[in-house]
Amino acid sequence: MTLTDPLTGARTTPRPKVLISGAGIAGLVLAFWLNRYGYAVTMVEKADAPRSGGYPVDVRGTALEVVRRMGILPRLREAHIDLRRLTFLEGDGREVASLHPHSVTGGAEGRDLEVRRGDLTDALHTTVRDDLEFVFNDSIDTLDQSGHGVDVTFRGGDRRTFDLVFGADGMHSRTRESVFGPEERFHHYLGYCFAVFTMRDTLGLSHETVMWNSPGRAAALYAVGDDEVHAFLNFAHPQLPFDAFPDPQAQRDLVATAFADAGWEVPGMLAVLRDADDVFFDAISQIRMPRWSNGRVALVGDAAWAPSFLTGQGTSLALVGAYMLAASLANNQDHAASFAAYEHSTRDFVTTNQALVGKGSATLFPTTPQALAERNDRLRTLDAVPSGEGRPAHSALTLPDFTPMT
Repeated sequence: MTLTDPLTGARTTPRPKVLISGAGIAGLVLAFWLNRYGYAVTMVEKADAPRSGGYPVDVRGTALEVVRRMGILPRLREAHIDLRRLTFLEGDGREVASLHPHSVTGGAEGRDLEVRRGDLTDALHTTVRDDLEFVFNDSIDTLDQSGHGVDVTFRGGDRRTFDLVFGADGMHSRTRESVFGPEERFHHYLGYCFAVFTMRDTLGLSHETVMWNSPGRAAALYAVGDDEVHAFLNFAHPQLPFDAFPDPQAQRDLVATAFADAGWEVPGMLAVLRDADDVFFDAISQIRMPRWSNGRVALVGDAAWAPSFLTGQGTSLALVGAYMLAASLANNQDHAASFAAYEHSTRDFVTTNQALVGKGSATLFPTTPQALAERNDRLRTLDAVPSGEGRPAHSALTLPDFTPMT
């Protein structure tokens, strides 16, 4: 369809209208590039604003090129946390080893970034806040693809039609459930649950993490340079506790039971957990899907392929995947061809990084006394200063170029 400009008489094509569900990292990156390429972007987010705060996240390998092309790399360099030490403790509190974090994570010293999640989200939001339509305090209720677009009903009652819809709404994606079916089909539980919250830094920690382990349990305090620390409690659990997800008190009770007899600083952490107002509880899992698109709807980020934080690549995969989806749409006029190109170009990168999960769980969360003892022996022999260039998986994709519209 073409339109005529009433002032110039020029014939124009209307901008394709797209909806992105989720104003997190993947959604904001996708919005940036689609807007640059001429799409009219609406973003719906169930929170009342882009989410600030949150635990630190890593930006590595190919993802660094994404943020460079977006023009926010200097800002993120300034926000870099520069974690300098990772100390592992025995169950009785004795030190096992104190190492540079990259010795364990496989990161590249001087290149990789670690920033507060909120700092990254703020930087991304700044790049698009004046160019998009944001709908906060709302979410998708239903999707109907029976017509020539996607008819969307929002939970707030509004109804609108879009040319394309993108689910960037996390591991428990409502968009994915609406279009592809129940989460249970794609959710691969890795055997652990965790809780993260903030508390006062009573140990005088600075730019470091201290982690206590016993078989199947880990407790960590993560200091990023201020008066608070991120408290982290992780534990093996035989079955996915679906019943606890909607019940904050059940989550607290589950964590407290798992750590009831733990030593070190854990009793104090549990005391804070009881009343903390920023607790984030979830399972350590991956999302694995045979397809990331259906008709005019496509998924990106954790909604499509959550790798779990054991890989250290959740944020980087969100950055890279959103760029690859936008690039595919920029280089193909037909949405079906675009989505096929997106999957063809990105899936191997996702699969390679999801496969890092085995190394992460073995290093951080051994589940038996023997595995823990072997892990500790390996840590004692690691170099204090990393010498490698990072894991090949982090950079196993070269970004394509495309020319955004002005």
